[in-house]
Amino acid sequence: MSLKTTFAAAVALSFTAGFASAETTKVVFGTNWLAQAEHGGFYQSVADGTYEACGLEVEIITGGPQVNNRALMLAGRMDFHMGGDMLQAFSAVEQNIPVVMVGATFQKHPQVILAHPGKAETFEDLKDLTLLIGDNGFTSYYQWMIAEYGFTVEQRLPYTFNPAPFIADETKGMQGYLSSEPYAVLKESGIEADVFLIADAGFSSYATTIETMANTIEERPEVVKCFVEGSAKGWYNFLYGDNAAARELIKADNPDMSDDKMDYAISKMLDWGIVDSGDALEKGIMAINPEIVQDFYDKMVAAGVVSEGLDISKTYTTAFVNQGVGMDLKPAN
Repeated sequence: MSLKTTFAAAVALSFTAGFASAETTKVVFGTNWLAQAEHGGFYQSVADGTYEACGLEVEIITGGPQVNNRALMLAGRMDFHMGGDMLQAFSAVEQNIPVVMVGATFQKHPQVILAHPGKAETFEDLKDLTLLIGDNGFTSYYQWMIAEYGFTVEQRLPYTFNPAPFIADETKGMQGYLSSEPYAVLKESGIEADVFLIADAGFSSYATTIETMANTIEERPEVVKCFVEGSAKGWYNFLYGDNAAARELIKADNPDMSDDKMDYAISKMLDWGIVDSGDALEKGIMAINPEIVQDFYDKMVAAGVVSEGLDISKTYTTAFVNQGVGMDLKPAN
């Protein structure tokens, strides 16, 4: 179903906690979709030896339409998984599944609503349009849009991941990812859609999280530390440095991924502060702020998306983030 990317390491891992070995530790990281620029920092740390430097041999296994890498992590066949947003973490604690978010790659959720040029000036103006929203979106962020802004069930039509109905009708809006659907619409029709990022409208979830099991944290904290910090460094190098080798690994795992698609995605991640904004500016990429987790949980309870009374402190830890790791790799200007 997917190609595997590995990077063997030979450098000993050295922590003040006393973890040191002449051998590397192999870990498996499962992504939640096909390889793309939105996964670039992880591929960067494989390509340039950042994981190797702290003693990990990291294997990246890509996700896809028929792949459930999260289930493989729950079954003990993977060490880390790329989460979507915090709704998955809330669901896990509700079901008493010991999954923990140890890093937040995206400080802003990249979910957007597209509109034809000039058809909406503000996020609230989208209420005047018929919106193409998929079933997953309808049960999650669209419920928040209803509760927070007064969008209606009636104005929503199912989105089939085909932009043609949107392209053909200026009275329609459409869900998308910042780095994907706007580009597809532009290439297919020449329409440069207006884009509204739901994160900037208040949908405060982290996204593209790093998840692991609670027992991994308890039994192998040095491995979690290396992977999270190595990933943070990888994202700085991917966004601001030479990412040519990482791009080649991404294309090897996903031959349909072209350089122009990656150029577009990287530019959007930078322009909109998807990875490096908010708390990440002060505390480094992968930052987790408990207040943001609480804020998002409260909003989802108010929207009827998650149950009230969950112990959300079980859903994350800040033990491996918020120390500014990798910030020295970012250009001064």
